[in-house]
Amino acid sequence: MSDDGRMEDYDHDDQEEINYEEYIENPDGDEVDEDNAGEDEEAMMNQGEDQANIIESGVPQEEGRQRTGKAAKANEVRVTTPYMTKYERARVLGTRALQISMNAPVLVPVDNETDPLEIALKELKDKKIPLVIRRYLPDNSFEDWKVEELIQQE
Repeated sequence: MSDDGRMEDYDHDDQEEINYEEYIENPDGDEVDEDNAGEDEEAMMNQGEDQANIIESGVPQEEGRQRTGKAAKANEVRVTTPYMTKYERARVLGTRALQISMNAPVLVPVDNETDPLEIALKELKDKKIPLVIRRYLPDNSFEDWKVEELIQQE
């Protein structure tokens, strides 16, 4: 150490230099060819666009939940109630208000309204919110309901 408490530079000649740009690793730790890495990212982004308007209700928790070995699949016949729960209502309003605050197009006429939550309430009342609620069931299946299909209690 020098007099002012800093460590002096040491010689790097002993260390082998590694070119980290040669390898790109995915989260599993497998090596991925750098030329094909962008294709996987595009596929994931396109899948995300399809799922962008789905709000999940009662998402099964990964920790502490016994896995049945089946992947989640859509129910062909709906068995849940057609009424929107207060929790779904809160989640839909919060999500839509956030979208509106981030300059998403407003789907109802706005009369001097500036509060995104008030605009979202107006859209919900007019059944104009373009979101889908995904309800998970105990057998690891799910049901998708459009917000406009659900009955709202006030």
